[in-house]
Amino acid sequence: MTEKVFLIDKLVDINKASISVTDSGLLYGAGLFETMRSCNGVVFLFADHLDRLFSSAEALSIDISYTKEYITDAVYMLLKANKLSDARLRLTLTGGPMSIDEDRKATLLITAAKLQPYPPEYYQKGVLVVLCPYRQNPNDPTCGHKTTCYYPRMLALKEAHQKRAAEALWFTTDNRLAEGCVSNIFLVKDSALYTPPLNTPVLAGIARKTIFRLAAENSIELLEKDLFIDDLLTADEIFLTNVIMQVMPVVSVEKHIVGNGKVGIVAKSVQRIFTEYFENSCEGRD
Repeated sequence: MTEKVFLIDKLVDINKASISVTDSGLLYGAGLFETMRSCNGVVFLFADHLDRLFSSAEALSIDISYTKEYITDAVYMLLKANKLSDARLRLTLTGGPMSIDEDRKATLLITAAKLQPYPPEYYQKGVLVVLCPYRQNPNDPTCGHKTTCYYPRMLALKEAHQKRAAEALWFTTDNRLAEGCVSNIFLVKDSALYTPPLNTPVLAGIARKTIFRLAAENSIELLEKDLFIDDLLTADEIFLTNVIMQVMPVVSVEKHIVGNGKVGIVAKSVQRIFTEYFENSCEGRD
């Protein structure tokens, strides 16, 4: 069966999909994307992804041209067409063609592939992270948004993988801890959780938002505050989050061992709570 994608207004074979050579996303990176996860045919926290997409589009003056209902129907149509239940989905939205001779409607591209989870040992033993050699500029208008201008992140992640690390941690130009290339970060100190505030700026991660909700429901203290390298190196535990990795413990930052070098009690607890919430949220869709 040929893999299908949803492009603008219909399902098409992946090898026949095409966009305009004047597309603003292709030429200038004027676009947004969402990486989503489905389980049992249900897209996890789909409404939260759409809310973030629409909020970023408004902030960056990208005309969506589609309703949330239209995009929702398109995603589930694509899952059905590709006969996928547990999948990794990517929703890409650009400003569309820039030529005056073409329809100025935004370009919507949705892809879906079988989910390839992270290795189980990452969760059982924890992972190594490194410090990113690049810096995040708080004055960059795209910071805090999931834009298609993602090459610096991919470059830093590639360099991390070459060092056998799972992720690279970004700091701001004024030396505050920000986030990973593809994840949000949480520190544990004296059983309390700490994470950088959104105005650092960091991406308003969907998994990050879920951790806040679950922490409140389970009486886990969670604080947003500016964090620096000393906070990172003196943390009892560290873990990363996104909707694909969910909750991934970190046991080493460069050559520095975090805590006792093993997955901590708090990280294990948050992992369990998150997994239960994920499974309950993704009960089979009619």
